[in-house]
Amino acid sequence: MSVLPPDLPRLRTLVTYLRGELGRAEQALATAEEREALATSRLPPKEPPAWLIERGIGNGRPPVRLHAGHCWDTGKRCIPASPEQIRQLLTQGIPACIHCRPDTALGVLE
Repeated sequence: MSVLPPDLPRLRTLVTYLRGELGRAEQALATAEEREALATSRLPPKEPPAWLIERGIGNGRPPVRLHAGHCWDTGKRCIPASPEQIRQLLTQGIPACIHCRPDTALGVLE
């Protein structure tokens, strides 16, 4: 016993409907495959900056500590810096991190 309609107009309607559903299913499949391909081919993480300035909290956010880029003791308030900026801030009295010692790495000792 068949579940398909026996007459031609209803069969044509059913085929048209199923073609539309197949098209939507194929589009959803292609989208899912693209999403999976992007997830598996992620780019390697960016290299951290060589030097960081840790900013304080509050008005103006002045620099409070200086770090080498690989330091584990950095917070969310760090911004990238050039070696010249780090040297200048060290000479202004901004303390260097006691863990990564950017002052020693740059040859600027207190």
